[in-house]
Amino acid sequence: MDNVILNSYSKIPNIDVSRETCNQFESLISMIQEKNKEINIISKKMSEKEEIRERHIVDSAQIIDFVDLNYNTTSDLGTGGGMPGLIIAIIMKQIKKGIKINLYEKSYHKCVFLKEVSKKLNLNTEIIQKDIFKVKNIETGTIMSRAFKPMPVILNLINENFKKYKNIIFFMGKSGRKILNDTLKEWDLEYEEKKSLTNNNSFILNIKKIRKKIT
Repeated sequence: MDNVILNSYSKIPNIDVSRETCNQFESLISMIQEKNKEINIISKKMSEKEEIRERHIVDSAQIIDFVDLNYNTTSDLGTGGGMPGLIIAIIMKQIKKGIKINLYEKSYHKCVFLKEVSKKLNLNTEIIQKDIFKVKNIETGTIMSRAFKPMPVILNLINENFKKYKNIIFFMGKSGRKILNDTLKEWDLEYEEKKSLTNNNSFILNIKKIRKKIT
């Protein structure tokens, strides 16, 4: 494995990415590229290996220090092609944490892909082909959401459908600051944030508590 690939993954915080984990990431990239010929796993404009590595693998992996490792499950809402859920599952395998990653995805074809990847890479995942908005009384540790639904919609979903959870991780893009400020008009949030490793205009939000304001 060349140094360019190893250096790419060395950006991931608080983990010394092993050669085996690098190989798993590279296998995932190849599977994404192959499946992308059939269905839209990622944007075809961003389907070169270097772009997938930076914009999807490293971008997803940077949340690892926000994932609570004391729970049995972590949930990825509307995971699509498996980002960040599959990435976190690969890292969990390296750090020997027996946390199951629940991947919620409504699309049958994407769920088939998620199952194929999980089987090939031997990941501790559960693929849940359901409309997350119709699933009630969910209990989990960390909740992850990346490019799924608008932030207020997801907060409502969590408030109504989750019985218990530890924290919520949001990937906030270039308009993230405005979205957060608008959301704070309706919600009291206890949170911390950190700058994104992959985009100067983006940041990661780790929310510990939510409470809807009374209007």
